[in-house]
Amino acid sequence: MKGFFGEFKKFALRGNALDLAIGVVIGAAFTAVTNSLVTNVLTPPIGLLLGGIDFSEFGVTLGGDAVIQYGLFLEAVINFIITAFALFLLVKFINRMVHIARKEAAAGNTPESQKPPELVVLEEIRDALKKD
Repeated sequence: MKGFFGEFKKFALRGNALDLAIGVVIGAAFTAVTNSLVTNVLTPPIGLLLGGIDFSEFGVTLGGDAVIQYGLFLEAVINFIITAFALFLLVKFINRMVHIARKEAAAGNTPESQKPPELVVLEEIRDALKKD
């Protein structure tokens, strides 16, 4: 049993698991923001432009208390589109930054400030020996 918990601890503290956990928390917060954006900011003006329509009231009563609320579904679709677009832009930005970093690394354009101090000292020693 001790080996099981040790293995779980090793898994949970690995970088990938922590990155995933952080991504899930940020994703949940982002979802709350986009839900609020769609419900409180975007759909009211759209409803106003369409003659004072409230999307949350769109629904079909099937009988009794059973209601298909397709207005809420429309809000969820708009929310999904906004979230997907934002994630598309984020991934596009990250890919561009990775591409630029790889291009600079391939060209050997590593700035002095990013070189380890040991490497800088060794380069100085090399250059001093070449002069002699």
